[in-house]
Amino acid sequence: MTHTAAELVEQIIRTTGLPAGVARRVVADVAAYFAEPVEDYVRRRHQELQLRGGKNEEIFERIRAELTHRPVRAPDLSARQLRRIVYG
Repeated sequence: MTHTAAELVEQIIRTTGLPAGVARRVVADVAAYFAEPVEDYVRRRHQELQLRGGKNEEIFERIRAELTHRPVRAPDLSARQLRRIVYG
């Protein structure tokens, strides 16, 4: 079953009462979030977690766990592969 973005916007409007403009923005934000490439996600999350005082060993384990729960599953990346994505 495939739904279009317009159908999703209509569903959000019906079920939440949000104005159409807000519902469209929510759908666009969610779509952009899930379309984010793995490498961009890893770099963004690493920076966020580092700013919160996380240490690399803990950060990379957390990111590995998070990647398994994304709607489009990422490849199983080792801490070394994650480190290469972040640091080159």
